Amino acid sequence: MSQPPVQPPPPLPAPPHPSGGGVPRGDVQVRCAGCRVILRVKTGVVEFSCPTCQLPQMLPPELLSRARQQQQQPPPIQPLPPPPQQLKPMNLQQQQQQQQQQPRPPVPAHGIDPTKMQLPCANCQAILNVPHGLTRFSCPQCHVELAVDVSKLNRSLTAPQSAPAPPSVPPPEEVNEEAIEVEREEDEGGTAGETFMDYRPPKLSIGPPHPDPIVETSSLSAVQPPEPTYDLRIKEELEESKALSCLQIETLVYACQRHLQHLADGTRAGFFVGDGAGVGKGRTIAGLIWENWKHGRRKALWISVGSDLKYDARRDLDDVGATCVGVNPLNKLPYSKLDSKNVGVKDGVVFLTYNSLIASSEKGRSRLQQLVQWCGPDFDGLLIFDECHKAKNLVPEAGSQPTRIGQAVVDIQDKIPQARVLYCSATGASEPRNMGYMVRLGLWGAGTSFSDFSKFLGALDKGGVGALELVAMDMKARGMYVCRTLSYKGAEFEIVEAPLEAGMEAMYNKSAEFWAELRIEMLSANAFLPSEKPNSSQLWRLYWSSHQRFFRHLCMSAKVPVTVRLAKKALSANKCVVIGLQSTGEARTEEAVTKYGVELDDFVSGPRELLLKFVEENYPLPEQPEPLSEDDSVKELHRKRHSASPGVSVRGRVRKMAKWKPDSDDESYLESEAESADDSNDSDDEFQICQICSGEDERKKLLHCSECDKLFHPDCVVPPVTDIPSEAWICYSCKEKTEEYIQARRIYIAELQKRYEAALERKLKILEIIRSLNLPNNPLDDIVDQLGGPDKVAEITGRRGMLVRASNGKGVTYQARNTKDITMEMVNMHEKQLFMDGKKFVAIISEAGSAGVSLQADRRAANQRRRVHLTLELPWSADRAIQQFGRTHRSNQTSAPEYRLLFTNLGGERRFASIVAKRLETLGALTQGDRRAGPSLSAYNYDSNFGKKSLMVMYRGIMEQEKLPVVPPGCSTDEPETIKEFLTKARAALIAVGIVRDSVLANGKDTGKLSGRIIDSDMHDVGRFLNRLLGLPPDIQNRLFELFTSILDVLVHNARIEGTFDSGIVDMKANSVELLTTPKTVHVDQMSGASTMLFTFTLDRGITWESASSMLEGKRRDGLGSASDGFYESKREWLGRRHFILAFESTASGLFKTVRPAVGESIREMSLSELKTKYRKLSSLEKARTGWEDEYEVSSKQCMHGPKCKLGEYCTVGRRIQEVNVVGGLILPIWGTIEKALSKQARQSHKRIRVIRIETTTDNQRIVGLSIPNAAVETVLQDLAWVQEIDD
Repeated sequence: MSQPPVQPPPPLPAPPHPSGGGVPRGDVQVRCAGCRVILRVKTGVVEFSCPTCQLPQMLPPELLSRARQQQQQPPPIQPLPPPPQQLKPMNLQQQQQQQQQQPRPPVPAHGIDPTKMQLPCANCQAILNVPHGLTRFSCPQCHVELAVDVSKLNRSLTAPQSAPAPPSVPPPEEVNEEAIEVEREEDEGGTAGETFMDYRPPKLSIGPPHPDPIVETSSLSAVQPPEPTYDLRIKEELEESKALSCLQIETLVYACQRHLQHLADGTRAGFFVGDGAGVGKGRTIAGLIWENWKHGRRKALWISVGSDLKYDARRDLDDVGATCVGVNPLNKLPYSKLDSKNVGVKDGVVFLTYNSLIASSEKGRSRLQQLVQWCGPDFDGLLIFDECHKAKNLVPEAGSQPTRIGQAVVDIQDKIPQARVLYCSATGASEPRNMGYMVRLGLWGAGTSFSDFSKFLGALDKGGVGALELVAMDMKARGMYVCRTLSYKGAEFEIVEAPLEAGMEAMYNKSAEFWAELRIEMLSANAFLPSEKPNSSQLWRLYWSSHQRFFRHLCMSAKVPVTVRLAKKALSANKCVVIGLQSTGEARTEEAVTKYGVELDDFVSGPRELLLKFVEENYPLPEQPEPLSEDDSVKELHRKRHSASPGVSVRGRVRKMAKWKPDSDDESYLESEAESADDSNDSDDEFQICQICSGEDERKKLLHCSECDKLFHPDCVVPPVTDIPSEAWICYSCKEKTEEYIQARRIYIAELQKRYEAALERKLKILEIIRSLNLPNNPLDDIVDQLGGPDKVAEITGRRGMLVRASNGKGVTYQARNTKDITMEMVNMHEKQLFMDGKKFVAIISEAGSAGVSLQADRRAANQRRRVHLTLELPWSADRAIQQFGRTHRSNQTSAPEYRLLFTNLGGERRFASIVAKRLETLGALTQGDRRAGPSLSAYNYDSNFGKKSLMVMYRGIMEQEKLPVVPPGCSTDEPETIKEFLTKARAALIAVGIVRDSVLANGKDTGKLSGRIIDSDMHDVGRFLNRLLGLPPDIQNRLFELFTSILDVLVHNARIEGTFDSGIVDMKANSVELLTTPKTVHVDQMSGASTMLFTFTLDRGITWESASSMLEGKRRDGLGSASDGFYESKREWLGRRHFILAFESTASGLFKTVRPAVGESIREMSLSELKTKYRKLSSLEKARTGWEDEYEVSSKQCMHGPKCKLGEYCTVGRRIQEVNVVGGLILPIWGTIEKALSKQARQSHKRIRVIRIETTTDNQRIVGLSIPNAAVETVLQDLAWVQEIDD
């Protein structure tokens, strides 16, 4: 990147001599680097801002020396400081002069980042801070696209300058591309190690081993729990009965020990059991109840998700020997006092569900009050929240309300502050927000680093995934948390893509077109409704929710053929199949049966019934007008008007006038009305005259027109009225007007009726089109039918009835799932038993029917075939996903299941995977200490900060507000018209699904171009984008999704380079890892005694020549080598040296792994073309050996930047032997201190909190904690209260 020469202003002569006229003495004239106007600069001013374009800049080098000399004297005016944090325009010569050692220090340029290169923009001459290795970017000042040519840059930096320079100018620092590459890898962190470790209680040896292999995440296993001090009263009993394993007894000890502690606010501390399915949480709870019973605490509250689980509670209590402890189901008890004579619950366990906790009677008595009264104010027994994730929405997302269950869980803890609280769930909190109900853990509030839950939540959100992983580790270190799970060894996870078949793709295209047309139709129909018509927003909410459900049904149906094929393949391999889904389509089926009867031609199509229901109930129809009656329409109109006129007497035809009185209250007004009705001969009669003859005679015979309120003699009107009317009378003039009005009214009503009938006809036509659409059947019925019908498939769902194909194959019949012998309550248990007994080898489960059901290959069951678990429809939350996965992976199984997660190749369907992937990632991080603990779906997590940013970049690119950072799929930069065509299609697609609003078709030079706007809330809403994407034809849908993910990849890649990407816990690997000094204790938790330690390790990452040679020989000996394997040297020199590497082909064909003498094996693999561009292969092994050993030796003492590195001894880039500081143990109490110290670091990658795992090579001591850069250690220690040495 070079700077164009600054041309002198043609209209002006050279600046006059200071003694001349025109310019005041000492002032100079310069041309602005931005707008090119001539500026006059006062004596001594070096930095200034242009008054025209506001660009901050400095004097050119040829005038800078004179200004510095004059600066020694007081300047006549103060210099104009540029605005903060703006870039200063400089040229290369000036940059060199700033780097020189001057007798007097030069004026510093603002905004210079010493960790980056400073290069001038070729257009506006602004000096830019450019990260090392970045070769393409745009100038933030003038937005011109720029590229860096490294060879020209080096020549430019070393070329002689025309301006005079002092004799002792040191050469500028070279840009070491090798160092940049190594620095990138170090910033990204190490590799991911083994996720799980075998688990054994580290500090207890009571009880038999667990019957199945148990593991703990490697992160949690690096943390030691506190010393056990509690002595169990039931220890001897348990050792004799062997009812609990050593793991379960360990939980009992730590829970009881924790319950002896109190938080700073006086409430009793709680305990969290996060064990996975199969570890035996139920029996652990029973043991805890029995232990407390022995201490005289005879009352306990057990809250769970289902009332049927009370049988499991009774079984577990019996298993641990607590047969005398009663289990009282609350749903069978009245709302009166539990310990009254009528009810008689004096002690034991009260078992209830979360729904019961918020229940109340008709008289207003609540279960919560009933329980609190039973417990009493000094209750110190057990309060057990089993499956406590049910209370997770206490602190919901912005805009929604907390759930009543979440609030009730907190309320009952507040009302019995001395209760021994136990939280139990394998999915305790799928994200930090869902921990709000765990108030007894003491992670926030009085005596902690966080005054309330919102502060705690804010710190975790800011710290990213690494912070979430530390929370679980902190809880274990303080003795309030255990989390073990069944080993997943043998279990297989696979994401299976189910591409759309040709027929399904055509169906999908037609459906997408129909929904787009339906939206236009609804918009048009809605426009004809009166403006005061309410609920337009409600209509569109229903439209988009139906739109989403429709295409989700379609996606499920698209996977049916693959599901059936995989199921049959598993059955033929002597395995059995469990198919998991969420929606059974029961509602649509029952609606169809109600409409068409119990005998149908074919299975019900869920998408069709959904569409029909939406259009039938929500199509905007104008109100149907009421027709006027031919006979009494005039009388009816008269009656309405007459009754609306307060001045007309209802009782007679002659008008009576009330006496006038002053204004008074309502009561006196009513009295005056009553009085006036009795008056008949008052003076008001003198005003009663005929409207035609103006005569006052025969006033009593005057006829009163109820329409115009006038009086007439019967003989005066034409024709005269002979019979005195008994009802209200209308004069002939008013009658003519009324009939004209009624006639007009009839025409108006006819027009409204016509409009209504036209809208109704449109609606009926749309319904007819929907019925003619070829849409798929209900997936559940379809799968059951294709796999042999109900006789072959066990259905464990929540639906009451099903459609069964007739024996002759023609038509289907609706029938109840249960029979005379089996009640509806027991039908799922019966189906489960048929599956476990081997009478059926396929089971279909839904969330509603499978809660608490065990379907594993149990050693006690007849059906011990291996389970193949097909997830046809991924649950909406990770909690439910984990629970569903746990149905087939439990204790005492002969084999672990195979999990197959099915997705179509539609980009939009990944929305559902995205939601669960996000939850699984944070769930694994939070409750198991490692975000990789759950099934690996992180590749589908698009709803992240990077995802939101990518969406905004994509939208702006499509709307042509900014240039796209990638070439759209199917386009080429060589053919710009392909990009233009794609952008037009993309805009049209976004308009069709309502993301681009207020669209218009341009005229003039942009004729045919679509334009519009995307509202701010949609710009970052990844969920809405992926939802709406479902409703597009597969071609444009996939292209848009591919564009989105390509931009996401670019942003993540850039974040890795800049050191801002949060990669969670990473392993620090080296050939030798040793503790350098004795660990220092920097903090001690007063309640648990857990401490925070500072560890300093020495790492030797190098590879000796002998090791490198043997690696190459091993490859060749095993026949895995290629012709390009061998030792290479860099084609370029840096600081007079070349770099050496060993390269060999990896398992990924065409990519090469590289090994360096200083840092060992590289994470990134290199293509053969890149390898040959940067390096040359060495034929001489002697030359390779000499260079390798030399680099190995030099790298032990200095980094790759050379002896004059800006960061000095603190720089670790490419240094073979380095010191690594880790703060381990208890982290949360000192979180803020570390965050503050890191914010002051020079390197961007050092500013973020990084969680690392490191293991010593001699004694295998594993430490997980926060990485503290060497430069920040002193700051951290100074900010902490005290430091002490730990004795060995």
